[in-house]
Amino acid sequence: MTNIGCEPFAKSYPSISNPRMYESDEYLSPASNPDQIKVVTWNIRWGCGRLPWFVDSCGEMALADYESVEEIMEKIADTLNSIDADIVLLQEVDIESKRSGFMDQMQYLLNNTNLNYGAYASMMDVDFVFSDGLGRINTGNAILSKFQLTEAERIKLRLRTDQSTLVQYGYARRNILKAKIPELSQGSKDFYAVNIHATAFATDDTKKQHINKYVEVLSDIQNNNNYFVTGGDLNSVPPGSVIDFCESDKCDGENCDGDYENNEAYYGSYFEHFEGEPDILVPLYNSYDAAINLADANLPVHYSHAPSTSFERNNIKYDRKLSYLFTNKSWINEKSITHQNAWEISDHMPISSIVILSNR
Repeated sequence: MTNIGCEPFAKSYPSISNPRMYESDEYLSPASNPDQIKVVTWNIRWGCGRLPWFVDSCGEMALADYESVEEIMEKIADTLNSIDADIVLLQEVDIESKRSGFMDQMQYLLNNTNLNYGAYASMMDVDFVFSDGLGRINTGNAILSKFQLTEAERIKLRLRTDQSTLVQYGYARRNILKAKIPELSQGSKDFYAVNIHATAFATDDTKKQHINKYVEVLSDIQNNNNYFVTGGDLNSVPPGSVIDFCESDKCDGENCDGDYENNEAYYGSYFEHFEGEPDILVPLYNSYDAAINLADANLPVHYSHAPSTSFERNNIKYDRKLSYLFTNKSWINEKSITHQNAWEISDHMPISSIVILSNR
């Protein structure tokens, strides 16, 4: 029998497509014509907290129960309310995934924070993942805002080339999420929020290609004489960093032997060995204002990643910086914070700062 009308297991996307748009159940009026706004970026690890997940922490668990996810999501909402950001850039948000109890985390956060609008771009929309009972997954990037979002776009990023066809078929379709915020525009100058989650474990040049595309999107906004705030989980360490994390990321029984193509220890590591790393982010630092400037980016107080493996072996909670905020306006750098006290909520820490809008 021909399966006419059946949907594929994994969705593919055109180069630019429409994100899913959200609104909170109750609208809370933001300040009108603000001179400055606070921005946050945070990879929330699909609300599973420090779950020993089999994909990224050498664990054995694939699913979290709804009650534990709800508890973590409440803490995430409380943290966002405490920070009181105007624009929030989130990565690894689930909206209809078995692993997180099918909670729509977008709607949950909008209904439990002072944020009013949301745009969601799926990174992985798979009807059924056979591995480890994962089942249905829909996870991706999000922009949440006190101000209305318009003209939102999901911009496709290149797939990895170091995977088999079968693995690639059900793997992450990473993207850049871009949205206009008319209330923050002035005259003919539009204002945008841009969110990215670059590839993590690729052993080819996919990460470099993702960053190149990110730079291109930001350059288009800049060249059109418009403004932006941007950030996300770039899965890249700052220029000047030590980059071999295989020893700290490897699971028990694995060895770091330099066989990047065949050794599974490198598949789950943030080790990079393509030409140009760790200077892949230099174009961003050279062109735009960083919330955490390059002089401070490698300081332990700004490490934003907290892998379980490093903590279990060496009692090190934070070991590298992977998340960033940039703008073509100006940050108040003394207001830039890496919120390391959120360690128990995710394996990534939120970063916040305040961007100056006056005289824009």
